[in-house]
Amino acid sequence: MKKVYFISGLGADKRVFSFLDLSFCDPVFIDWIKPLKKETLESYAARLRTSSIPEEAPVIVGVSLGGMLATEMAKSDKNVKSIIISSNKTRKEFPGYLRFAKFFPVYKWLPSKISKKMIVGLRWFLGAKGEKNKKVLHQIIIDSDMHFVKWALDAIFRWNNTVVPANVIHIHGTADKLLPYRLVKADYTIRGGTHVMVMNKPGEMTELLKSLLQ
Repeated sequence: MKKVYFISGLGADKRVFSFLDLSFCDPVFIDWIKPLKKETLESYAARLRTSSIPEEAPVIVGVSLGGMLATEMAKSDKNVKSIIISSNKTRKEFPGYLRFAKFFPVYKWLPSKISKKMIVGLRWFLGAKGEKNKKVLHQIIIDSDMHFVKWALDAIFRWNNTVVPANVIHIHGTADKLLPYRLVKADYTIRGGTHVMVMNKPGEMTELLKSLLQ
């Protein structure tokens, strides 16, 4: 059975993949490592690969931030096969408000408790649907490490990648509010898929991943 490495999104963990049926592969869920001060996404991706993904030609599935890291891993090694979901490959695929957020880094100055409450209040923006989805997403946010979240936001806003690696497959949903579908160049489209479509479109996502990985 093929081993597949899964990287979750910003502030999230393996629970975002819990709605998928991954019985067709041997899933390995990557835990976050502690970022260095002012570390870039490129540097963090390289350290995460070295510490957590020992295979020479791994298959990596990344959601949101995890997709950006998987893109960097694919860019630095042609033997990597990356599948990114609800993510973006280059800075140009960010909406304007995210591209310019680095000039107004309010999140840096807010206490962690307030920042977490603000994220909880924006759950609808991520597109969770159904009581079970909302409950899991709420708990993931509550459990998130805000020091890591603040570092990651800063690293994302400073990410200037312009290279689209040939060994990246991009899956995106048409109802993604955080990273609008119209701004990305997706290889596969999930109609009505939100930013957390791995949670609320599990059947369709499972079948697509299965077809891409077998």
